[in-house]
Amino acid sequence: MLTKAKIKYINALSQKKNRTQELVFVAEGIKVLEEILTSDFKVKEVFCTKEVFNYFSTLIQKETELTEVLESELEKISFLKTPQKVLALIEQKEANLPFENLENKLNLFLDDINDPGNLGTILRIAAWFGIENIICSSDCVDVYNPKVVQASMGAIAGKNILYVNKLEFFQKVKAQTKLPIFGTFLEGNDIYTETLSNEGIIVLGSEAHGISPDLQAFVTKKLFIPSFAIQQQGVESLNVAIAAAIVCSEFRRR
Repeated sequence: MLTKAKIKYINALSQKKNRTQELVFVAEGIKVLEEILTSDFKVKEVFCTKEVFNYFSTLIQKETELTEVLESELEKISFLKTPQKVLALIEQKEANLPFENLENKLNLFLDDINDPGNLGTILRIAAWFGIENIICSSDCVDVYNPKVVQASMGAIAGKNILYVNKLEFFQKVKAQTKLPIFGTFLEGNDIYTETLSNEGIIVLGSEAHGISPDLQAFVTKKLFIPSFAIQQQGVESLNVAIAAAIVCSEFRRR
């Protein structure tokens, strides 16, 4: 049975300041938790309905507390409109991404991505295309936001995710590495015909403004995703997550 104090504690984790203070985040859903349980995240507590209690009792570690709850109780702690039978409290990982880990790999840099659904979807895309390192500007939405975790469908597991001061980060990249830096621009070269690399940093700009002006100077190769629409009316730009999928696919296709 859930206590009022525990319900209050979990509900408070909807706010970033509380997640940061407690170094804990919430994950919901069978698929999401299955993925996280195979990663190096430490799962502290699991709350699930009778229907899946025995299943998760075989998956979790001995030190993880498992509590059976009623569906009505799960509704009180869920951040979803329709609770997904299981909710877990998970310890946040300490962010650590040495520069040498960027070498000889494709890496994503997210510049002020504000929409939780877009960030979660980008994590899924990165997982599909085997991209491990995700660097976020300090103004990006929190990766431990419940909506991000849910949209990632567990793809948050196995990722190296680091939040940085973007100018300082790219100044260090320029000084310490020879990695090419790619970004999409309206005046860029056609991505389908341009020579691409199997290493580097792909910069994805914000939903509203694209790549910020202060980062544009660091981009060494500007790319453009051409439209094949006969008429351009009503088509202003691609959603950032869709653009991420196209760009990552084209890099990997080569």
